[in-house]
Amino acid sequence: KKAPEFELTSDEDTRIKLSDYLGKRVLVFFYPKAFTGGCTTQACGLRDAFPQIEAGNGVVLGISPDAPERLAEWRSAENLPYNLLSDPDHVVAELYHAWGEKSMYGKKYMGVIRSHFVIDAEGNFEDVQHKISPKKSIEKAVKSFK
Repeated sequence: KKAPEFELTSDEDTRIKLSDYLGKRVLVFFYPKAFTGGCTTQACGLRDAFPQIEAGNGVVLGISPDAPERLAEWRSAENLPYNLLSDPDHVVAELYHAWGEKSMYGKKYMGVIRSHFVIDAEGNFEDVQHKISPKKSIEKAVKSFK
């Protein structure tokens, strides 16, 4: 199945489209918020695994509702070698079913559902992981690119 096309503003304040990466495998991961524990674990784990992902003809794109400026700060602070994209209205998260009802301390709210997607060089879904923990996301992503 084809992955939905998207175009979002990056941490570098440029527009990035999924189709910019045709011919490459793309790991797209959705995370709730920069500078938080689980998100930092996931982003830094993917940073550390980045050479293996690149060796598997891959690139990484992280997507959250954070503003591009905030993403730039986080990317710099954590030395992330890949782009982070801003989805403030969660349009792309909804397209990928990575936005929905969550619960914390018994209170329900809408938010990003941590998910990742491996998209093949032709733009088709290769692997889909919804409601995945940060550590499992790293583990499964690395396995996909071996």
